[in-house]
Amino acid sequence: MSTWLAILLIIVALVAGVAIGFYLARQSMMKYLKENPPINEQMIRVMMAQMGRKPSEKQVRQMMAQLNKIQEKQK
Repeated sequence: MSTWLAILLIIVALVAGVAIGFYLARQSMMKYLKENPPINEQMIRVMMAQMGRKPSEKQVRQMMAQLNKIQEKQK
């Protein structure tokens, strides 16, 4: 009987460790992405320049606003 209890405790501890590890990793990644967004204004300017366009400041800000709106929806 005690071996079944030991096996059950090991399985419960393993599942709990995986769940807690996933939660902490997710929180860490969300914090990192909030502090260091993957796309910034300079990247948008470079991307538009590569497409042969000279973006105005208004266009860059509009694109950043759209990207931020999409990110907020995903949360």
